[in-house]
Amino acid sequence: MLFFANTNLVVKGRFLLAHTADPALLLVNDGVGLDIAAKLLHGRKFRENLNGTDFTPFLLRQSPSPLKVFMIGGKPEVLARAAEYVRTVLGQPVVGVCDGYDGMRQGGLVERVNASGAQVVLVAMGNPIQERWIVEHRAALQANILMGVGALFDFWAGDKPRAPRLFQRLRLEWLYRLSLEPRRLLRRYTWDILVFLRLCFKYR
Repeated sequence: MLFFANTNLVVKGRFLLAHTADPALLLVNDGVGLDIAAKLLHGRKFRENLNGTDFTPFLLRQSPSPLKVFMIGGKPEVLARAAEYVRTVLGQPVVGVCDGYDGMRQGGLVERVNASGAQVVLVAMGNPIQERWIVEHRAALQANILMGVGALFDFWAGDKPRAPRLFQRLRLEWLYRLSLEPRRLLRRYTWDILVFLRLCFKYR
C-alpha cells in the first residue's frame, strides 16, 4: 500500500495511525506543508518531495517489463481517457477499470481485480476515501502495489490542467489548484492547514 501523505490526508486520515506499524504500508511525504512541519518540528526539510502525480508515470515508464494496471475511480468518461493514456503514452496494459459511480455500486470489484491478474491497482477517489478502501480490501487483493492517486486520472484525461512547471518548481502547485477550484479547496488550504500543524505538534 503506497500512500502520498499531504496535509489533507494527515487531517482526514486519522484512521491510518492504527496501521503505521504495518510493514505493508508505505507513507511518503507529498507537498510543501509536510516540509514546513518537518522544518518546525525537526529543523530540516525532507530531501525530496514525493507525489503520486509524478511518481506513478515514472514507475510505469521505467518498469523493465510490462505492468498489468487496474484503474479504479473517477467519472466514466474521464476514466476511459485516462486508461487510454496509460496504454498509449505510458505503454502499459490496462487489464480492467471501474469508475467511481455506477461501477463501484455493482459489487464484486475485488474479484474482478484478482481475476484480471493486475499487478498495480490505482485508486483515484480522493483522500481519505481511497486510502480507506485500500486498507479495507488489501488483504483480499492479490496485486503487488495498491496506490491512492487522487486527481491523477483527471490530469491524464486532460479534464484538469496540471500546474505549470514554474509553479511546480516553486512548490506552489497548491496555489494553482486553489485558483482553479477556490470553492472546493479553500478550506483545505486555510483552516485545515491550522488543524494539520496542531496535529503535527501533538504527534511529533
